[in-house]
Amino acid sequence: MLALTVAFALGAIVAGGVVFGVTRPSSIEQMADQIRAESALRDKTQIKTLTELARTTRDRLVPVLDGLNRAMPADGTAGPAVVTAADVENWRKAATAAVEGFADPPSGETATNVARSSLASAVRQIATTVDTYAAARDLTGPGRTTAMDLAVRQRADALFTWSVGATALDAVNVDAGYGHQHVFLPTSPGEGDLTPDAEPEGSHDS
Repeated sequence: MLALTVAFALGAIVAGGVVFGVTRPSSIEQMADQIRAESALRDKTQIKTLTELARTTRDRLVPVLDGLNRAMPADGTAGPAVVTAADVENWRKAATAAVEGFADPPSGETATNVARSSLASAVRQIATTVDTYAAARDLTGPGRTTAMDLAVRQRADALFTWSVGATALDAVNVDAGYGHQHVFLPTSPGEGDLTPDAEPEGSHDS
């Protein structure tokens, strides 16, 4: 009887050891879990930094867009406003600073990279819009009209691209636990740009 009990106990120990050995995470799995955790933490930090950059950039670009809207009304309801060379130079400086803000981007998770790339592309397009408008000012006749029309289209594309980036940025903030973050540039109704949802800033509702 004692021998049977000992044999049963040894069997249980051996079986338990086999189960533990089979189910215990391997060193590779443990390393993979650690890498994923570190990557998630790094991405969360990048999302916060990117959101702050987007807000700073938006505040920097709003005066530029306001000026362009006065000079090139998209709906054609008003004539071009008086714009000085100093105004254009200020727009260029602001746009250049915005572009530089997105230089040398870090590599993050795919969704964060999409948000960052879209915002960066929009900023470059706005800078190009300013350059096109500046060139158009020196033209006359049909050439001026054509260049102005091009600048208007570039501005529209830039605003749409920013709206895509802002929407993606909002989504990654929700996923990271920061809640909704609405960093959109002002647009006119009917232009087709994506707009912020109705959720309050910081809300975690999806």
